[in-house]
Amino acid sequence: MIRAVLCSIAVTTAFLTAQEWKPAKDPQSVPTVEFKVPSDLEVTVFASTPQLFNPTNLDVDAKGRLWVTEGVNYRGHKGRRPEGDRVVVLEDTNGDGKADTSHTFVQDKELIAPLGIAVFDNKIVVSQPPNIIVYTDVNRDQKFDPAVDKREILLTGFNAINHDHSLHSVTGGPDGKWYINNGNCGAVFTDKSGKTFRMAGDYYKNGGGEWPVNTQPEIGKKSDDGHVWTPGFTARMNPDGTNVEIVGHGYRNSYENCENSLGEVFQNDNDDPPACRTSYILEYGSAGYFTREGRSYTTVKRSSYSKNPTVSTVMPISDWGRTHWRQDDPGTFDIGDLYGGGSPTGIAFYENGALGKKYAGTLLSCEAARNVIFGYQPEPVGAGYKLERSDFMTSNTTGEFSGADYTGTKKGADDRTLFRPSDVVVGADGALYVTDWFDARVGGHGDLDESCSGTVYRIAPKGFKSKVSPVDLATIPGSIAALRSPANNIRWTGFNSLQQKGAAAFDAVLALTKDSDPWIAARGVWLLPHLGPKGVSACESLLESSDTRTRLVAFRALRRTAKDILPYASKLATDSSAAIRRDVALSLRDLPADKTAPILAQVAKGWDGKDKNYIESIGLAAAEQENAVWTALRDSLGQKDPLKWSDNFAKLTWRLWPSQAVADLKTRALSTALTKEQRALAVESLSFIDDKSAADAMLELTDDKSPSKPDAVSWLFVRGTGAWAKFNLRDELKKRGIYDPDKIELTEITVPGKPEKANFTPDDVMKLTGDATKGKAAAMRCVMCHQIGDAGPHYAPDLKGWVARQGPAMAARSIVDPSADIAHGFEGTAIQLKDGKWIDGLVTSTGDPTVITSTGGVTQMVPKNRIQSTKHMDRSLMLSADQLGLSAQDVADVIAWLKTYN
Repeated sequence: MIRAVLCSIAVTTAFLTAQEWKPAKDPQSVPTVEFKVPSDLEVTVFASTPQLFNPTNLDVDAKGRLWVTEGVNYRGHKGRRPEGDRVVVLEDTNGDGKADTSHTFVQDKELIAPLGIAVFDNKIVVSQPPNIIVYTDVNRDQKFDPAVDKREILLTGFNAINHDHSLHSVTGGPDGKWYINNGNCGAVFTDKSGKTFRMAGDYYKNGGGEWPVNTQPEIGKKSDDGHVWTPGFTARMNPDGTNVEIVGHGYRNSYENCENSLGEVFQNDNDDPPACRTSYILEYGSAGYFTREGRSYTTVKRSSYSKNPTVSTVMPISDWGRTHWRQDDPGTFDIGDLYGGGSPTGIAFYENGALGKKYAGTLLSCEAARNVIFGYQPEPVGAGYKLERSDFMTSNTTGEFSGADYTGTKKGADDRTLFRPSDVVVGADGALYVTDWFDARVGGHGDLDESCSGTVYRIAPKGFKSKVSPVDLATIPGSIAALRSPANNIRWTGFNSLQQKGAAAFDAVLALTKDSDPWIAARGVWLLPHLGPKGVSACESLLESSDTRTRLVAFRALRRTAKDILPYASKLATDSSAAIRRDVALSLRDLPADKTAPILAQVAKGWDGKDKNYIESIGLAAAEQENAVWTALRDSLGQKDPLKWSDNFAKLTWRLWPSQAVADLKTRALSTALTKEQRALAVESLSFIDDKSAADAMLELTDDKSPSKPDAVSWLFVRGTGAWAKFNLRDELKKRGIYDPDKIELTEITVPGKPEKANFTPDDVMKLTGDATKGKAAAMRCVMCHQIGDAGPHYAPDLKGWVARQGPAMAARSIVDPSADIAHGFEGTAIQLKDGKWIDGLVTSTGDPTVITSTGGVTQMVPKNRIQSTKHMDRSLMLSADQLGLSAQDVADVIAWLKTYN
């Protein structure tokens, strides 16, 4: 199953009118009877192989045609179709709800499983690393002919070739911008305005593939917009490639993002084993996969450590998901819906169309590993969204998953586990269209289906008859019709056309802003500032609206166009809506601190002390000016005495990481008049300040008389060998006994080899009836690796909901023979020390020291000069049922209990 764009760096304009390739096996598909959708909807087949093969992404045009990118030449199958992969066009010409024509728009040897396609009138945008390619179908015959049509490279510089974490689809925003999405392979690209963006981090040459862009020299360097960004990002730009802005970063492999008519951007992001998520993207914010400087993508993060002052070991905290995405660090946005193992793919937002009003505002996220499309109705809560997940479309209601990185692949998989939705879009007719990459495998850079089968399913009301209204972009009414379209990129063409018509379109657009459908009305608001003085005035008046969403969109529309946002920001700084105050803060980014600080002070007064996105928006507003903003806020909020800071101001200081606050934070850390928690926050705040003065203050806090010594020692160990290593603290750490690589005592910990033969099989277990009460007791034998309740480390995969995720049969196999299929992210490493000892475990950092966690959750720091060699283990770090002394009945009992452990 594909999870990324793959490509060849060779650029060719060859156009092939036909292809002789045929799949090795007959096509297959999941029968529609296997699907469960809401009771008022039905699933039908719109198109299937051989009309298309291995669909990776799709879009629609104004006439209702579907455009699909194919991925026959994926990973190990590169070259399977020598002529290259295709963009194929599917059309229902007789209105029966099924495609009766299928033809090639373009086939090219450069196209190797391109992941993204977008159709903007006659411009077809294909995401094929290292390039974003724009094909202009000049004669509009839906067939690319280089003698007539145009092919251009819009932007280039996106890593990597033949890799899963690279360039994804382009989408059109309600603001007239194009939005792009790229995984954590990173990029170094220059926009058409001449600005270079350096999206660089430590994930480099991982996972195979070819890497045409050397991002490593760019790690930690500012881009030409003045900010340091990390890989895995969303950006917006003008359609001509000018004026790129980074919208969000710090992702792992966000497959796609979508923008609704309010201007909210949502994404799903993959990280097995237990940390896939669906999130609202806080503008400019980091999702937290990387540190600020892009130097660490592993699970060794600030909150991975308890405040344990020992010098040889540290212990991981229990909430792996929050730790993994650095949710308790300053500088990250809210986690959204963290649902565990998976392989998220395409995402879309339904606003209007054939499904009816009750589905308006539904976020749809494809989850290929779980054979489902999740449905959400995002609910505004403070400066973020509450995302409650449901199964909108699924072929698998039992929860017995197979073929994913976190489940393994079982033989003889049935139809319900072969549905691998790669994308979902709202069609021009208002129905939903879903591409299925049919396969027994998903993720892990592999696929198993030799038939290269693919199907497009349609979800619509029962008995639905497709009807597509004509769109004429040459006229104002036709452009308004396009703007009202259910389909995202068709709406964009309407916006673009009306923007070009300028003041002449004002009356029609103003009327649209009064539409009874709030989603459609919002689309008109975005246009108003582009339509001359009357449009600007009308948009300004909407800042007084009693409707929160109208005020929010009006402010965003003015922000995209106004030469001076400060008057509007000042006006709304005390708005009743936390979401609007959040946007006010974000609008002040990169403006002079002396102008923005009074407004930010008003915004800060509205913080409830808990909302992560809210305080993060203030921090993002202060980027590169933290000292000036913090000082101004301290004075205007009356917080000059550090021992009398409010808890909110102390947390605001924690987020702003100002070096100007070092002395005050040290005073708080030394004060016994403050609570232990207040002192601990002061020490933690110091640890995030990237300045030598903070490191020096932390060293002083390790004096014997310091009440914060244990916390300071712990943080110095983490920072002194990490982010503060550049301050050359090794001698001081050694002198103070905090980190002395020569004195660390390392413990040999090895995992016994896999038994040659098991006493029983998974099938033996499945024949037995388990007792959940006995199973709970028997499961305690697993606490050397798994956390169960408050017992045990968080070293092995999380057992909560484990059986619900992968099913009893897979659970039985994993317990009886853990080495049969090792969960992605839990592959073991054996370190051989120079003294002949071995340490087996999970390596979570390859720096100096190397960090490895072994059975029992014991984490050791191994100085590099003590390592003889390292090698990957070919077996699981988990002990088998036999090695744990479990009988077949014991395993059945454990599984019975795990069914209840959610």
